[in-house]
Amino acid sequence: MSSIPLPDRQPTLKLGSEREQLDSWLDFYRDTLIAKCAGLSDDQLASRSVAVSDLTLLGLLRHMAAVEWWWFEHNFAALDTPELIDSSTDPDADFNDLGSLPVSSVYEMFVAQVARSREQAADGELDEVARRHSDNPVNLRWIYIHMIEEYARHCGHADFLREAIDGHVGY
Repeated sequence: MSSIPLPDRQPTLKLGSEREQLDSWLDFYRDTLIAKCAGLSDDQLASRSVAVSDLTLLGLLRHMAAVEWWWFEHNFAALDTPELIDSSTDPDADFNDLGSLPVSSVYEMFVAQVARSREQAADGELDEVARRHSDNPVNLRWIYIHMIEEYARHCGHADFLREAIDGHVGY
């Protein structure tokens, strides 16, 4: 049985401030990715279930944990914390190095990084410029929008991967 539980995904807000709406959509997609992984075995999560692609659900979960770290912790907050996944020898290690951590550890890493991302953004203003990324400045609003786009795209990939594994659609 999978070590990834089905999340309590909340619907997106239809009314609220810009910040509340951005938080709502980002959390919705975070939970959607987890839901696509929930209930599958470790082998199923690591399977390359679409013949023309090397993508896996486990790889997507690893990748999005790394992307959360990159934008919120590394760039926005400019913390000197180590990369979650060593990409020094393989820039796509988040997708390729599936055996380096057990699934339960990947899930815990993802959940912990999402919590840290929320902390990094909590007191930030949407117009606040990321402390790193000075060669091409971005503000917190842009990071939110980019993260929503990144999750939406990868949740689309996850739809196909999950359907190919067990026929399950939806979430």
